[in-house]
Amino acid sequence: MSSELPRLGSATGRWILLATILGSSVASLDATVVNIALPRIGESLDTDVAGLQWTLNGYTLTLASFILLGGSLGDHLGRRKVFVWGVIGFALASVLCGAAVNIEMLVLARILQGVAGAMLTPGSLALISSSIDQRDQGAAIGLWSGFGGVAGALGPFLGGWLIELAGWQSIFFINVPLAVVVVLVTLRHVPESHDPNASARLDIPGAIVVASALGALTFGLIDAMPLLVVVGLLLLTVFVVIEMRSDHPLVPPSLFAGTFSPGAGRSVVTQAGSSGPVASGGRVFTAANLVTLAVYAALGGVFFLLVMQLQLVAKYTPLMSGVATVPVTLIMLVLSAPAGRWAQVHGARIPMTLGPLLAALGLVLLLRIGPDTTYLTDVLPGVLVFGLGLSVLVAPLTGAVLGAVPASEAGIASGVNNAVARTAQLLAVAALPGLAGISGSLSDPVEFDRGFGVAMWICVGLLVAGALIAAVLLRAPRRAATLDNVDCMPQCAVAGPALAPLHKTE
Repeated sequence: MSSELPRLGSATGRWILLATILGSSVASLDATVVNIALPRIGESLDTDVAGLQWTLNGYTLTLASFILLGGSLGDHLGRRKVFVWGVIGFALASVLCGAAVNIEMLVLARILQGVAGAMLTPGSLALISSSIDQRDQGAAIGLWSGFGGVAGALGPFLGGWLIELAGWQSIFFINVPLAVVVVLVTLRHVPESHDPNASARLDIPGAIVVASALGALTFGLIDAMPLLVVVGLLLLTVFVVIEMRSDHPLVPPSLFAGTFSPGAGRSVVTQAGSSGPVASGGRVFTAANLVTLAVYAALGGVFFLLVMQLQLVAKYTPLMSGVATVPVTLIMLVLSAPAGRWAQVHGARIPMTLGPLLAALGLVLLLRIGPDTTYLTDVLPGVLVFGLGLSVLVAPLTGAVLGAVPASEAGIASGVNNAVARTAQLLAVAALPGLAGISGSLSDPVEFDRGFGVAMWICVGLLVAGALIAAVLLRAPRRAATLDNVDCMPQCAVAGPALAPLHKTE
């Protein structure tokens, strides 16, 4: 019962919050700063663009493949136990990353980091849901989200400073002391919990097939091997068949075909002047995930290539390139919550259409970055417009995902959406350099600059596609659901939507 759980204001409640915030920050900081370190990693380990693609995608591949399985493991084996395993595994893999003497060792360590991240990432919010008194969960998750946003804002600055001070290896070694604190606090102060309603079995076949599919697609796109791409697509088809026939699927097909009406079972706000039937939950959920696929593919390409453009072409230091993108996070911290509240009242269609278009305009402005770049005239305007677009988009998108399903399915719905976002970023990082003509050595800034321009136009096209999907498939509803009865308000992050707890705790 919720009355038996600690209140947020108690000593135990504060320790639980500390453990979950630090735990999620370990993963989010790592994701932020690795991008900034890519040029230095390429120079130090004498690798080409493909090696840097795998540095990012080795982590994203296993994270996207196993993140839903990681949440299910916590429900079965104990959320605290799996969370601690994830933190320890992430720290050990980080040591291997920092000790890497060649790109092969680094990529292998990043793959292991992704597996650990798949256990760690869903656990942080699940622990709040299961360990904090229900009356305080909204406040706890708000604090978790806010501090997560602060960590995201500090990440580029901290990462750039560490790289210049102690080398790229330091961005991995810094994870170790943070992980030690998280493990000690969690073991001492966070109670264990399980989901008594969890399925008796795990969808191991589904997890293996989807991991194999994404692996084949990633190899095929990076190494330009069409046969592997075909194999990956066939395996994805097999995964869909498995999920449709399984009685314990990782991705319940009912989410996409459901008839739940947004707002059913929750408090709603009537839209003045709107008309037409309430859109079915399955339609809204499908549309939101299609938008996620297009938009987060663009984001994956932008954040992979932008910091390298700043360092290789504009000759920024790692610290300068990290600080250059901080306004994106700061704008999202300020504007995401108002955008989410507006969408609760008026619906998500307008912000999910306008947001990608603004972000696309920001990318057009960022095409000004070149050898003689001036930050105030060539970088900052594009960064500001791009950040404004993301602020308009991300919270309404996540709200649409959660509002399309009953409150009891909010966790799995946000988990699926998070996996879609990670997969989109994975495939974009794999495909974009080849499509843009960026390959081989990083020693030619002229070639990279030319390829960067092509890649940004592709990302503009993806963002416009996301806007069109939202405009066509998200019809203006008669009522818009609030998130009052959902377990969490989402943290708005460019790395991927945050996971809601996988199961509602009564």
